[in-house]
Amino acid sequence: MNVTLIDYGAGNLRSVANALRAIGIEPGVADSPAGLAGTTHLVLPGVGSFGDCMEQLAHRGLLEPIREWVGAGKPYLGICLGYQILFDSSEETPGVPGLGLVPGTVRRFVQTPGLKIPHMGWNSVVPRHPDRGNWTGLGAEPYFYYVHSYFPAPADPSVVAATTRYGGDTFAAAIELPNLFACQFHPEKSQDAGLRLIRNFLDL
Repeated sequence: MNVTLIDYGAGNLRSVANALRAIGIEPGVADSPAGLAGTTHLVLPGVGSFGDCMEQLAHRGLLEPIREWVGAGKPYLGICLGYQILFDSSEETPGVPGLGLVPGTVRRFVQTPGLKIPHMGWNSVVPRHPDRGNWTGLGAEPYFYYVHSYFPAPADPSVVAATTRYGGDTFAAAIELPNLFACQFHPEKSQDAGLRLIRNFLDL
């Protein structure tokens, strides 16, 4: 197994790398297509803005390699922005296209009285198929850590693997496709539940 983290200059690489080390995986880091040689599992962690992420990936020549990787059904784990950029577009950066690998749009939480944006902290996640696949051993409603103001809205509800409710929105906390898992929460900051989820993904 050769797990590679995509470095686009703003991702939360250290925390994700430490989480992988905690489960016995020493990850590689790629900031160019050449760095993907020998990779078996690709991880795109993310903090920052949708537009900046797409710009940096384009600048480093990584957009097409990522599209080809996911399109070929190779193992991909997307975290936060690594989840959001899979979609067509985002309200965060109008006019900037995403990877377009999953139909849908990334939307902002609706501002309502008393609702804090960004959504920050621990929240429960309701998996569609608990205790199976990526969710093995996590129970019916595990808790994960969030920091975000935007969330993907997939056009096809069948790809939604889990949901979370915040304010008046119930959003897609995670999606699953063959060999792909992507989530809005941060498993690398979610203690035992997050480590178990990452381990499950790699084991699959």
